Amino acid sequence: MKIFSDPHITVADEQDIPSIVDLLNISYRGEASRKGWTTEADLIAGTMRTNHENLSDVLREPGSVMLTYKNDEGVLQGCVNLKKHEDTMYLGMFSVSPVLQGGGIGGKILAAAEEYALSVDCNSIYMHVISLRAELIAWYKRKGYQETGTAIPFPEDGLTGKHLRPLEFLVLEKSV
Repeated sequence: MKIFSDPHITVADEQDIPSIVDLLNISYRGEASRKGWTTEADLIAGTMRTNHENLSDVLREPGSVMLTYKNDEGVLQGCVNLKKHEDTMYLGMFSVSPVLQGGGIGGKILAAAEEYALSVDCNSIYMHVISLRAELIAWYKRKGYQETGTAIPFPEDGLTGKHLRPLEFLVLEKSV
């Protein structure tokens, strides 16, 4: 297990999946997500971002890990999925509990993601961010991520909710 400079951050295991699924769903969808600033509730209907089966599949992919941030009592407060692709790292499923957003946990998780990417010989991290999420894109830019000029469709997958507006992803990237 990778040891991070922040002792609150570890690599998730199978036992963490139920709490990660709950965190992802309340952070992205439904009324609970509105307590934070990263909600997608006005863009995508429903209360589900992922489920146990989907997250298990993601974690079984080669090169895929989930980092978790837990408080001193062991309560999950944030997470991020990282997938190694040759010398680049994809960052997704980034989440912080809506009631704790804005308190610095996200920055700590992002720093750990960059630390992990370097430890597995990646030279950049990229992510997909909904183009309408100007505040979130600005936050990533403050952390050193830049738009690549690439936009890709945001597919409706039957799991994550009906799109309430036309959506696309922007690709952001940072050299590490």
